[in-house]
Amino acid sequence: MARIYLDHAATTPVRPEAVAAMAPLLGAYNPSSLHAEGRAARTVVDDARASVARVLSAAPREIVFTGSGSEADGLALLGAARALVGSRRHVVTSAIEHPAVLRAVDMLEGEGWRATRLPVDARGLIDPAAFAAALTPDTVLASIMLANNEIGVVQPVAELARLARARGVLFHTDAVQAAGWLSLDVGALGVDLLSLSAHKFHGPKGVGILFVRSGVDVAPLSGGGGQERGLRAGTENVAGIAGLATALALAEAERPEASPRVAALRDRLEAAIRAQIPGTIVNGAGAPRLPGILSVAFADVPSDALLMRLDLDGIAASAGSACAAGALEPSHVTAALGLDARYRLGTIRFSLGRATTEAEIDAVIRRLPELLADVRTPLTV
Repeated sequence: MARIYLDHAATTPVRPEAVAAMAPLLGAYNPSSLHAEGRAARTVVDDARASVARVLSAAPREIVFTGSGSEADGLALLGAARALVGSRRHVVTSAIEHPAVLRAVDMLEGEGWRATRLPVDARGLIDPAAFAAALTPDTVLASIMLANNEIGVVQPVAELARLARARGVLFHTDAVQAAGWLSLDVGALGVDLLSLSAHKFHGPKGVGILFVRSGVDVAPLSGGGGQERGLRAGTENVAGIAGLATALALAEAERPEASPRVAALRDRLEAAIRAQIPGTIVNGAGAPRLPGILSVAFADVPSDALLMRLDLDGIAASAGSACAAGALEPSHVTAALGLDARYRLGTIRFSLGRATTEAEIDAVIRRLPELLADVRTPLTV
């Protein structure tokens, strides 16, 4: 039986159109050079920047290419905060952000900043009233992700950004998981900074995007040349940028059809799991969620053991917990949901993609109860 890939939230296979766009550019010349070869490479980068800007309803000059979504997150937070450094030194984020954001906030605290990490409710949602209350006269920057990478919960970013803007606070959102599933219109979202990563929407690894609204100052994280408006030193990855732009444009064009179709498959899997495995907790249930992410928590199940059984059976998925120092530890996201320890240690994330079929979902539905029974054991925590 062919393998079933349900880990698209970790990475997506590069689509053929992106590969085709990249292949003739793998030997591209330096786009900073003034000769004909350099100008040709510059045209590729400029066209890609314009294409990305169209998807975001932004201006091309507001698009900065980076090496990853994590780098874009770090540049957004550290760069904006350092450009704003003064007597106001307070940032607001949430307890369930991607580690790239949380690490950047940790670094700011090491530089003398204060940080507020807002909790989420049992559904994984941030309370807008709590967000507004966290904004003090010293707050200059807030970062709340558009959609969570583990549980798929979609935050009310437009409302939160409006509250921040009313207080003169810059707002960044990590939208890495949202591309191809949700609108990325930065005007409608009202954000000042937005991060994306190509390999989450069938583009290549090693290239990302940071939207920086015109008028927002960001300090570069490294010195060197003046590439990307002086914000990211280093010769541009011409082939990767072309692949990114191609993949993003296609993901956006396909979104009206892909989102509801994949959401229906996710709901089919969720309903079957609930029916076949009583007591299962669906993380994020009751909140808006991305179409392709289903995070389920099983009682008394070590997630690493279940993942290995799934893998041996030809099913690729991932966990909401990680194995560290030989002992299972809950992820910061599932811990923030307040799950009982019996469930925190048994969280599995199935993340569907555009190529996922009904037959694949039905195969998982048939096999999961038996695989779960094989590994279920009371856990000592």
